[in-house]
Amino acid sequence: MKGLKSIIISALVALVMTSCGGGDVSVKYDTISSAQLDSASYAIGMSFGQMLKGSGIDAVDYSTIMKGLKDYSAGNAKFTDEDVMNIINRYMGSLHEAQEVAKAKAQEEFFAKNIKEEGVQQTESGLQYKIIEAGDTLLKPVVADTVEVNYKGTLLDGTEFDSSYERGEPAKFPLGNVIQGWQEGIQLVGQGGKIKLWIPFSLGYGGQAMGPKLPAFSTLVFDVELLKVSKAPVTEEAK
Repeated sequence: MKGLKSIIISALVALVMTSCGGGDVSVKYDTISSAQLDSASYAIGMSFGQMLKGSGIDAVDYSTIMKGLKDYSAGNAKFTDEDVMNIINRYMGSLHEAQEVAKAKAQEEFFAKNIKEEGVQQTESGLQYKIIEAGDTLLKPVVADTVEVNYKGTLLDGTEFDSSYERGEPAKFPLGNVIQGWQEGIQLVGQGGKIKLWIPFSLGYGGQAMGPKLPAFSTLVFDVELLKVSKAPVTEEAK
């Protein structure tokens, strides 16, 4: 978390040094055209926005950000560097807590409705699933096995964040190396089976943002085809 906050502060300072806001240009150079300046300034703003989104920071006042940029450039900043770090530290903690509360409420409401849909079941851990095709029930994976799958991952609003179909090839990995929701869910079908998973964030990535498409506290939805199960070698202890 400290590293993330340092990146945020560094990016903010860099943005201040190179950007303009509200039509004000900090420094003008004869060899830089207005078009180039505008494009670069907009790109810097986009880059900063991408950094904020990727860091899970979704609640800011952009007009106040611009005021901070201009004040810093003019040498009129009202906070010291130490103040900035402390303020961001406190805000990141408060924001994280607020996001968890909001996402937990939305997840609870969705799961309460979803469990009433035909074919949807729920495990003791809170994972919801629907078996589309059972597959070979004599060849189900366990955590120690390696699986080959095709899948599509979306958020509750339908935003797609990952897909083996888009990459054009299935994924292969030890089942024990993925999130708990996958470990539990994929064991419910056999080779050749298809399953839909609704994974609560407690069984997914929790409060960790996994880039701009996968914010912290995300409820995950996966459509999975279990193409192949490679059984783990039997150890001497298991014999």
